[in-house]
Order: sequence, then structure tokens, then C-alpha cells
Amino acid sequence: MTRLDDMPIVRGRLTAGAPLDRLVWFKSGGAADWLFEPADQDDLLDFLDQLDPATPVMALGLGSNLIIRDGGVPGVVVRLGKPFATVEVRRDHVLECGGGASGILVASTARDAGIGGLEFLRGIPGTVGGFVRMNGGAYGREVADILVDCDVVMPDGAAITVPAADLGFSYRHSRLPDGAIVTAARLRGVADDPASIGAEMDRIAAAREATQPLRSKTGGSTFKNPPGAKAWELVDRAGCRGLSRGGAQVSEKHTNFLINTGTASSADIEQLGEEVRRRVAEQTGVTLEWEIKRVGRP
Repeated sequence: MTRLDDMPIVRGRLTAGAPLDRLVWFKSGGAADWLFEPADQDDLLDFLDQLDPATPVMALGLGSNLIIRDGGVPGVVVRLGKPFATVEVRRDHVLECGGGASGILVASTARDAGIGGLEFLRGIPGTVGGFVRMNGGAYGREVADILVDCDVVMPDGAAITVPAADLGFSYRHSRLPDGAIVTAARLRGVADDPASIGAEMDRIAAAREATQPLRSKTGGSTFKNPPGAKAWELVDRAGCRGLSRGGAQVSEKHTNFLINTGTASSADIEQLGEEVRRRVAEQTGVTLEWEIKRVGRP
């Protein structure tokens, strides 16, 4: 691992060998070689400009859709904290959102301003940067429906603004390269009644509570829905409800969720997911694709 003396000088926080398990929902996994929490965008730009170009860079949001492997993450993990967790109302029903802003904050700010169409973000446990990168969606809508453009810091430190049309959005995917960090985004809604918006957000929150294991150590939806099918139904049909490996288990409440019952390693969780994929393929002929991102050293 690179010595501290060889790393760029920063105004934010730079930590060597930083444990990541506390920062992800599964509460498992190894450490980052380096964890960088920039003071602001200029701090991030200066850091990347000075960083050895061969050093891997990965952005980390709320860690809700992520398996950090037990061997940790090489290079630098960038976590956009409070300086990037902002949401401001602009003209024409547009919200200016920092890359570290949560879906709940964005949806609540929109509600208070009488801006509808963003309620679905209440149902996605992540940050704006993650939503944009993976075209996050729920309850019939996705980021591609509301994104105007976004500010992106590339791995070489270049700062660019990318229109939504240039991101090549598809189901849970964008064309953003590995190492690119979304620092801000403009999201557009429509004029609506705050009470109606709030009622829809409450409906979404209640639906999630009723159907998903939100009070468990989990990572959200594990597999993408195949065309014309639902991943949870395929997992259930393959007899995987409650299936376990080590401390990892397929949720009894929602079979497209894996949970850490308390002692799971990231290897337990990932290997359980692969076993589910094998059984679904054997039973149904469908090969499920991971929606959860898996990173780091095995």
C-alpha cells in the first residue's frame, strides 16, 4: 500500500486501512487501502489530479447495494459526506442535488416545494451519485425519467457536466466508467400538491416496510429482474426461500434480498448468491444477473 508521505495533501479526511464494514448495510467486508472524505469538490479535484493514475478509485455512497469482499478494496475509496449532501430548489421544478444527498432528503425537499414525480426516490436507500450511476428506480419510475444532467469527476481529475441523454441509460445501468464520481445532479419534477406528494411517499414507505426486510443487515434487491419476470418469484420457485450459507440467508420475507443474520462474512453472502443463481438456472433456465455490486479482493 502507498505510504502516507506519498499521498496527496488534502483538506478533508484521508484514512489508511479504513474498515468499510461499518459503512455498508451488510456490515461485512474488509478495509479500504485508503478512504478519502473530501472537504468539497475542489479538494476532490486536487486530490485526483495529484494521485498516481494507476491507483484504483471507487465511490461509496450509503453502501446499501454493495458487497465489500473480505480482502478489502485496493486503492482509494471516495466517500462524499456532508458537504455533498445538499438539495436546493431551482426554477422550473428542478432540484440541485449533491452527489451525497439521500433519496429521502431529495424526495422530502421536493414534497415541501410542491414538486412531484420524485416520490419514488423515497423507496431507494442510496445517494444521488449511486442513483445516477446505476439508473436507480422503484415503483415504476427510474432516474432516467427525471435527470436533467449531472456533474462528474473523472478518474483523472477532469470535471465534466454530462446531459442525461449522453449517459446511455438502460435497466440499472449507465455508461459512466469505473472510477467516475457523480458529485451533483439536476433532477426535474412537476408541480403538484404537497399533501398528495406526502401521501404517495407514505404509501411507498409503508409498502417497503411490509414487504422488505428493512430491519435486517441486507443489501437491497440482489438480482435484476429478467425481461418479463420478477427475480423474487424465480428465486422462490427454485426453493431458495430461507436458504443459508454460514451467517448469510435468503430472506424469508422477500426472496430477492440476502441478509446477514449476524455472523456472515462477505464470502458467505456472495457464495449464497451464486448458489441461488445456480439453482434458479437449473430450475427455470434463467440466469439471474447481480444487481448488488461486488467489489474488492476475495
